[in-house]
Amino acid sequence: MRIAVFTGSRPGPESHRRAAAELATGLAEAGVGVVYGGGHVGLMGVVADAALAAGGEVVGVIPQHLVDDELAHPGLPRLDVVDSMHERKARMAELADAFVALPGAAGTLEELFEAWTWGMLGLHAKPVVLLDVDGFWEPLLAQLQRMADDGYLEQRRLDALGVVPDAAGLLAFVEDYEHPPRKWAEGVPPRP
Repeated sequence: MRIAVFTGSRPGPESHRRAAAELATGLAEAGVGVVYGGGHVGLMGVVADAALAAGGEVVGVIPQHLVDDELAHPGLPRLDVVDSMHERKARMAELADAFVALPGAAGTLEELFEAWTWGMLGLHAKPVVLLDVDGFWEPLLAQLQRMADDGYLEQRRLDALGVVPDAAGLLAFVEDYEHPPRKWAEGVPPRP
């Protein structure tokens, strides 16, 4: 099993760095591989370094323009270099069995929402999860609940978005996950 990790290219506070390292270590110790954006900077680098230090599988996926900017992690056993950010996300989705978003900024949100939306549309049936560190995702969850309350988002889709505190919670959520039916085809199972 591999889990795609979406997170920031900046380090954030110490508590976020610690949580990222603990998550990556916990996944490696459980025999779960990490697929991530391939960088050595920020929380991305923390995740890769911790998983590698724990003997875990780490696959980086990075577009050529970020390799050219010298952001690629030099210590990865596998680094898939692609042509664009679009190809990066598609390749990460292809390689992963689930997705988790750690704290980050616009890029993290964009990756999170694309993976979650693809699941709603039946393009995959993989769990999408938030690792909530220090209540980081609480404002987002409040906004998403407002969207559900106002009828823009089905509550069952919001309920299918996992919120966990650590690697053990993530793995338990993934193990018990049941994907809701495709958005526009009630009763039609999602694609595998």
